[in-house]
Amino acid sequence: MPRAGAPARNTSGDPTGTPSRLRWLTPRRRSGTERSERSEERSRHLLAGQASAEAALRAAAEAAEAEAAEAEAEAGTRAGQGPGEEPEFPVPGDTRAAAFFDLDNTVMRGATVFHFSRGLYKRKFFRKRDLLRFAWQQAYFRLMGDEHAGHMQDAQDSALSIVRGHRVAELMAIGEEIYDEYLAARIWSGTRALAQAHLDAGQRVWLVTAAPVETATIIARRLGLTGALGTVAESVGGVYTGRLVGEILHGPAKAVAVRALAESEGLDLARCAAYSDSSNDIPMLSLVGFPYAINPDSKLRAHAREMGWRLRDYRTGRKAVRVGVPAAAGAGAVVGGAAAAFALQRRRR
Repeated sequence: MPRAGAPARNTSGDPTGTPSRLRWLTPRRRSGTERSERSEERSRHLLAGQASAEAALRAAAEAAEAEAAEAEAEAGTRAGQGPGEEPEFPVPGDTRAAAFFDLDNTVMRGATVFHFSRGLYKRKFFRKRDLLRFAWQQAYFRLMGDEHAGHMQDAQDSALSIVRGHRVAELMAIGEEIYDEYLAARIWSGTRALAQAHLDAGQRVWLVTAAPVETATIIARRLGLTGALGTVAESVGGVYTGRLVGEILHGPAKAVAVRALAESEGLDLARCAAYSDSSNDIPMLSLVGFPYAINPDSKLRAHAREMGWRLRDYRTGRKAVRVGVPAAAGAGAVVGGAAAAFALQRRRR
């Protein structure tokens, strides 16, 4: 037993002198290594927590985006469009919008008036050598894409000479028969569906062609379209004179006709559509807010891509789809066209 006043002996083995049974009450001193490990552990916890929170937020955002995209796609499907597609067009009920369609190689395969010439030849309107000349001119324009003014004038003069002296009513009646014989089976179903979409939306649809206007009018009526703009042949007393009123409705002249019709009908060209296969119709296509290149020639295809215009190709055959075929326009439409010589508007003297 220690004597009085003497320090108590440390029997615990702890340098602090705290008995072992009471040691848990005293804070334990940690070494530098332990403190460093503890700090690193807290850092790892913080990093893991932050990463987890960021991942959760990212997943929630992605889920919200996916849900929104799904809802948009579902709404688009109900409206008749799929995800990523253009808004509904044509716009139903927009009465200030209309559609303008070129005819040859856009609505119909080949040159309309050449086939009318075939019908007239069958009815003895001209000789075989004239038909062969028309066929050669048609092939030339189609393969070469050449619409030189001299070539156009030659084609126009030779064709108009054939119909000189014939009655308008006579050729109108023949035109109805020729449509059934040669043209009805040559209509592109894809383009026909585009025209019908405009009609179903309550819009007017016009053909715009270098072919004689009454030729185009017969086709427009048979297809249920609104009407047609075309080349006007002069007549006096219901008989063709062999001359044109003005010039062939070709190239820039089409744009002039479309603008005049739009002003007369109260149309907003920015809400209208135009369809053509030929680079010659770029002036007309440039007038409207919705230009379409249909079965385009190579020049129009390149221009449409540069301008961001819509393209549709209904031709069969890989080569035709890839590079296009020069279209018979302008003079090609006149070849044999004035031979059909239908005119909606006739100048009387």
